[in-house]
Amino acid sequence: MQTLLAFIFAILILVSLHEFGHYIVARLCGVKVVRFSVGFGKPFFSRKRGDTEWCLAPIPLGGYVKMVDTREGEVAQADLPYAFDKQHPAKRIAIVAAGPLTNLALAVLLYGLSFSFGVTEIRPYVGMVEQNTIAAKAGFQPGDKIISVNGVNVGEWEKAQQEIVLNIESGKVNVAVQTTSGQETMRIIDAAGTPEAGKIAKNQGYIGLSPFKITTRVGKMEENSPAEKAGLKKGDKLISADGQDIESWQQWVEIVRQSPGKKIELIYERDGKTVQTTIRPDSIQQPDRTLVGRVGFGHQSDEAWAKEIKREYKPSVAEAFAMGWDKTVNNAWMTVKFFGKLITGNASLNHISGPLTIADVAGKTAQLGFQSYLEFLALVSISLGVLNLLPIPVLDGGHLVFYTAEWIRGKPLSERIQAIGLRLGLAAMLLMMALAFFNDINRLFG
Repeated sequence: MQTLLAFIFAILILVSLHEFGHYIVARLCGVKVVRFSVGFGKPFFSRKRGDTEWCLAPIPLGGYVKMVDTREGEVAQADLPYAFDKQHPAKRIAIVAAGPLTNLALAVLLYGLSFSFGVTEIRPYVGMVEQNTIAAKAGFQPGDKIISVNGVNVGEWEKAQQEIVLNIESGKVNVAVQTTSGQETMRIIDAAGTPEAGKIAKNQGYIGLSPFKITTRVGKMEENSPAEKAGLKKGDKLISADGQDIESWQQWVEIVRQSPGKKIELIYERDGKTVQTTIRPDSIQQPDRTLVGRVGFGHQSDEAWAKEIKREYKPSVAEAFAMGWDKTVNNAWMTVKFFGKLITGNASLNHISGPLTIADVAGKTAQLGFQSYLEFLALVSISLGVLNLLPIPVLDGGHLVFYTAEWIRGKPLSERIQAIGLRLGLAAMLLMMALAFFNDINRLFG
């Protein structure tokens, strides 16, 4: 229920303000607005105020502002001066651009509001490298400090991850690092075209790197789990399994996964004393019908390391909104570059997400807290703004192209050219929506 409510609220806020951007500028430009609708389909709620009918419709995947327009039907003589298509191209450009620009402005406000409560920055240090992953094959080592990615300096973990994921499918990625000994070297990621690279989108950008370190101590434990039955308690330190020393959490996980239903002779340390027990992992069937083991307890993080790589501070209100501006500009530019790479074939189509993924992330960020949810809203608002500015007919960006061409030429493009453009744009959007739903289903249920 929380996921559904978080998703509906996000759509209502982002779509409503996008359309309100169109509405307010249309009114300022003297255009008569007939209907303002949040959602598609037959309205289940409507109320008329002035010339405008305000509606809520049942399909919460968008909205629209309907203006007086002679191209859409007969218009009364008295309303002709207020028709959208009778306005100067500059006014129409302003009205169309207002929606996406409102989304971008909203992102600045949301980020600024979030940052005003406090900021947590993660320095670009490698805490863990998972075995047999893209990162491991590139030679990353725990303790590496990432300095730059393909020549772009990075000061935070998030920026480093963004640059790696953005470039990983277009060729070799050169990651400059400083090792624990203070030497500078290059870690080269060469994964373009590999099955591992194709799974990055499904794994939410994970390539085997984490800035945090995980200890081999027992963390949160499930009731009636194999671990509880074996006598393990939170804080116990794992020493060995079946005579094999446990040197990392990943190693322990792999031992458990490969032992469904099989007894494991486990030695652990508690309060300075060595204790021996036997644990039998439950057998869990995966979607591909293979069985893996599960014992029912989590890990403990290395808190000392976490303190070293974290920087927490509370900026002033002015600083928070300046940071919000910078964050919006950076993420908007990253989104533009991503679309560019999609068009040139240098980014996987698997990265395109639809409403199911948005709903899933909405629920997860809402569970994490108010700030996480605000920043989720800001990121989706940026995506919505940039997407609508793309020069694709049926989107705001396509209309901007038409009206700009009309302004330059002194007359509109022919109806035939506009009709062809709209058909192609509609086909492209339908394909993108179908792909987004396919990716959503594959990512969440595949």
